[in-house]
Amino acid sequence: MQSLEGRHALVTGGATGIGLAITKSLRSAGARVTIASRNIERVKAVAAELDGVTGVQLDVTDAADISAVFEQAVPVDILVNNAGIAHAAAFEKTSLEQWSNIMAVNLTGVFLCTQAVLASMRERNEGRIINIASTAGLKGAPYISAYAASKHGLIGMTQSLALEFATTGITANCVCPGFTDTQMVDDAVTNITTTTGRSGDEALAKLVQYNPQKRLITPEEVADTVLWLCQDSSRSITGQSIVIGGGEIT
Repeated sequence: MQSLEGRHALVTGGATGIGLAITKSLRSAGARVTIASRNIERVKAVAAELDGVTGVQLDVTDAADISAVFEQAVPVDILVNNAGIAHAAAFEKTSLEQWSNIMAVNLTGVFLCTQAVLASMRERNEGRIINIASTAGLKGAPYISAYAASKHGLIGMTQSLALEFATTGITANCVCPGFTDTQMVDDAVTNITTTTGRSGDEALAKLVQYNPQKRLITPEEVADTVLWLCQDSSRSITGQSIVIGGGEIT
C-alpha cells in the first residue's frame, strides 16, 4: 500500500465509529489527519491519543463554522465526509424537523464541506473526495425514508461532482456500508427493542438479515476501502458507489 506521507486528510465525524477507523487507517499510512466533530471533548481525546492527528470543533450544518474551520485547514488532499445521523420512523410520523435535520447533516453538510476544499484541490489539480453513504442510498427500506433520501441524494451529488472534475486529478466516490458495528446500529437495536418488545438478539438478527453473510460490517472494513481510494493507483476510480455489505444486492 502506497504511503500517504505528506498528505493532509480531513475527516468529519472522525472521532467515533467508522470515522475513527478511517482516521487511524489514514494516519497509519502516513497522512496528517484533522478530525472534525461537534463534540470537541471527543476529538481532543482522540487527538491526544494519536500522534499526527489534530481535532477541531465543527458543525457541518453551519456554513459560517465550516468557512472558519476550513480556512485554517486547507490545503486538504483527502476529504472524507463521514459525519451523519439517522432516524427511524414511519413516513407519516416523520416530522419536518427530523427530515430537515437529516438532510442538513447528511447532504447539505457534505455539499458545504466539499465546496470548501475544491478551490485548493483545483489549484493543485489533485484531491480525493470520499463520501460515506450507505446501502440505503442505493435502495429504500421501510421506516428510514429521510435517511434513505439523504443518502440517495449524496450518491447523485457525488456522481455529478465526479463528472465535473473528470479531467482533473480530483476524484469523488461514495463508500456504501451495510449495517456496521457502530453506535448508530446500537441505537437502532435499542429502538427496535423499545418499539417492538423484541430482545436485543432478535433486533440484531433483524438488521443482519440484509447481509447474506449474516453479520455486521466492521468499521475497519470501511476504512480499508477509503484507504484504497486514496492511492494513486485508484485515480481512475471516480463517480462510484462501492458497496461493503457482505453480498447485499442493491
